[in-house]
Amino acid sequence: MVAPPDNDVLWARTLTYAYRGSPALVGVSLGAREGEILTVHGPRGAGKTTLLKCLSGQLAPDHGEVWFNSRPVHTLSTARRERLRRERFAWIGSEPALVPELTVWENVALPLMLRRAGRRVAKHTAREWLDRLDIGDLWRARPAALLQSQRQRVAIARALAGAPAVLFADEPTAPLHRADRGQVLRTLTAAARSHGITVLLATHDEEAAEFADSAVTLVDGRRVGAIPAPDAEGRGACSVSA
Repeated sequence: MVAPPDNDVLWARTLTYAYRGSPALVGVSLGAREGEILTVHGPRGAGKTTLLKCLSGQLAPDHGEVWFNSRPVHTLSTARRERLRRERFAWIGSEPALVPELTVWENVALPLMLRRAGRRVAKHTAREWLDRLDIGDLWRARPAALLQSQRQRVAIARALAGAPAVLFADEPTAPLHRADRGQVLRTLTAAARSHGITVLLATHDEEAAEFADSAVTLVDGRRVGAIPAPDAEGRGACSVSA
């Protein structure tokens, strides 16, 4: 294995993954530093979601390596990958996936309480994040009473409340109107920057580019314009920026 750069929080080398024999990722390499916002662009079906799932440990790549803080993720057992996702990573999808029976603050606090944080601490943290995301007045509401953009902000608050090292956002603005998309992106990126959270944002929304520090483009599972990764003897270079 080739050791990752010391200054990369998350690093991947030549990731390859196939669904039932059909390639979804082909030799993708990238790196992201602490507090960096990296966008992954490409049309639908380009492999963006598969890439984020491999990087976050939800999928084990068929070939290649994933490193988090200089520790290999690709060699971890399923149980240890789940623990890593629970304790150090967070995920936001295109749908908020809130628990309808819980109030807004309870949805945000749920990951903290699952990690055995005290109810008072979890509630205080949840309400702080709701205030930061300008929906603090909705803390007692239930998801059904919210607008789609408000529910997505609740999902963002839930992801950020656990103080993750890396936040994976898979098309978080896809179901939103244009005005709401910009607002959600600004909210997400500002909150992440203020807390040094690394963000990997998969999107086909061109507006996301203005919030990013670097970008990766995928087409048919391949990274466009990437420098070839090192060979088996460690020669060459792995591209870590677009």
